[in-house]
Amino acid sequence: MSKARLPLNYWKLWSATFISNIGNGVSAIAFPWLASALTRSPLTIAIVGLMSQLPWLLFTLPAGVITDRLDRTKIIVATDVVRGVVTLLATVVLVIHRNEFSHVKNPLDAHQGSSTHLILATMMIASFLLGSAEVLGNNSSQTFMPDVLPAEDLAKGNGQMWSAEYLTNSFIGPALGSLLLGVVIYLPFLFDAGSFFISAALISLISVQARAIVKSKNDADLKGASAFIAELKEGFTWLMGHEILRPMAFTLGTLNFFSQIAFASYILYVQEVLHVSVFIFAALGTAGAAGGFLGGLVSPKIIKKIGDGRALTCALIGMPVITALCFFIHAWYILYLAIFLETFLSVLWNVVTVSFRQTIIPPGMLGRVNSGYRFFGWGSMPLGSITGGLLVSILAHHIDRELALRVPFLVAGAIGLINWLVVRNSFTSAKLQAARESAV
Repeated sequence: MSKARLPLNYWKLWSATFISNIGNGVSAIAFPWLASALTRSPLTIAIVGLMSQLPWLLFTLPAGVITDRLDRTKIIVATDVVRGVVTLLATVVLVIHRNEFSHVKNPLDAHQGSSTHLILATMMIASFLLGSAEVLGNNSSQTFMPDVLPAEDLAKGNGQMWSAEYLTNSFIGPALGSLLLGVVIYLPFLFDAGSFFISAALISLISVQARAIVKSKNDADLKGASAFIAELKEGFTWLMGHEILRPMAFTLGTLNFFSQIAFASYILYVQEVLHVSVFIFAALGTAGAAGGFLGGLVSPKIIKKIGDGRALTCALIGMPVITALCFFIHAWYILYLAIFLETFLSVLWNVVTVSFRQTIIPPGMLGRVNSGYRFFGWGSMPLGSITGGLLVSILAHHIDRELALRVPFLVAGAIGLINWLVVRNSFTSAKLQAARESAV
């Protein structure tokens, strides 16, 4: 790993990520808390969360072709601007109906306003649009990293980026979000909109050498939709033919699937089982920040010490075990520790796998292959959310509601451990290194 200082373009990207993720952290508190003030239905709340995840299933593959075809800087700027505008429009709806949210600090009280369905619909539509823009912007951001950093600095750069994201998304943002939410309901969303616009401005200042657009070998005589499909197919075929990336994508999909089963009704779990206030809810968010920040800093050292294969094994075993243990938790500070550890392991997984993808995928196909990978890895999230919401809704009719809110953690942990048993020999250090050498 290079010991030289990372270049200015990287720090512009880092700053944009830092600021936009503060806004994301603010909305991460405000969105679920607002939803829980409108409805106590586990399924409805799961659907609100699902709407932001559904675009990963619908649009991830075409986003990869767009990422490889167009200027990634312009894509990121455009998607940040779109997200800022959508968030502003949603804020307008909340401002108009702000007098109906006097109970927002105590969401266990039923919402008495006449605009419940309108606001829920607004949240769902806004979540879907924000998620759609995020699919394209996030894919572009991740594939943009090799444009601003040399290969030997990718692990270091990704680690610092993950630390910044968790520090802001799960520590600074949630803490600020809870304070803003306590003042007036629409302030967190207004702040989030502003963070997107600032991020767009910073990204626009990044100047990198123009990439050569590498088209599909089979589309020389194709135009329009046919060429688009040919390029998409080429990236997807490359992914499916890779003996490491293919199972890695499926494994990430399983990890995100069981995670969403567990956390689809998380807001109801912490409110009704652990009896937290909005400020404790924000404090729980700092657990992810602390674990993610520490993980981003020390993951490169852990990987160097034990090897990337063993690092992945630690993550694959540790995350489901910790999730299953959440079934037994009775105090919020124990949940804090569990979230800290699970997020630490999640970042360890991400630093290894993201750097690995950025190293072995051909530059001209990085966007398409990366999007195919994320189609399987992230497309499972809406399926997990709806499964988790349905599970709690069905169980609540047959067993105690508190127990129904706990069961998804046990189910999710079991799925995760089965996943590890299936792939335990797939990601050894030797196999990962062989894949890197063959890609040179």
